[in-house]
Amino acid sequence: MTPHNEAKPGDYAEAVLLPGDPLRAKWIAENFLTDARQVNGVRNCLGFTGTWAGTRVSVQATGMGQPSLSIYVHELINVYGLKTLIRVGTCGGLNARVKVRDLVIAQGASTDSTIVKDAFSPFNFAPLADFTLLRDAVDRAAKKGMRAHVGNMLSSDIFYHLEPGLAGYGRLPDHGVLGVEMEAAALYTLAARFSVKALAICTMTDCLITHEEISAEDRQTSLKDMVTLALDVAVGA
Repeated sequence: MTPHNEAKPGDYAEAVLLPGDPLRAKWIAENFLTDARQVNGVRNCLGFTGTWAGTRVSVQATGMGQPSLSIYVHELINVYGLKTLIRVGTCGGLNARVKVRDLVIAQGASTDSTIVKDAFSPFNFAPLADFTLLRDAVDRAAKKGMRAHVGNMLSSDIFYHLEPGLAGYGRLPDHGVLGVEMEAAALYTLAARFSVKALAICTMTDCLITHEEISAEDRQTSLKDMVTLALDVAVGA
């Protein structure tokens, strides 16, 4: 056990889904997993383990932002021995091709976070997804007819930029960055550091170009495709 996690050894499966929101973790456990049981409740950052397609799988909330995610991911890997970590979240759209409810599967993750920068000076480390998970997710999404985009994601430590709207992201949209969220770059960096597999899949819920967005209630419904895709990839179903 750790200061942030009360789970016992063996409580987690080797593969875990990582939503930021604790209530989303609870929603995934209650609506998708069979025989789910809560394994962590410290700081209300809920964790659960159950089965999907007959295989054990876990879901653990990470909180918002890369500092919070880094704590949980570091411990999941180094204390609990997890090998496959898949972020399931939402993102803002930075490219007009990406419509609300579309999936963005992050091949790489740019960032403004010093969590990544400070560890590699004078180099700029490029955090990347695990290719086997990436290819599996892309193939499965195509077979299911899901609208999915693959490319660069921005993981930002800042939600409210001084520059409003798209202007806050500088030249990144002009260089093909598809969306913005707050966790993937740290996840990919830790996965590389500790030789495990990681992938981030996000549902685009609001577009910074067209200003189209979906309600909180619709977000929950729209996340079903993302969650089932991530679970299938996690367990190899």
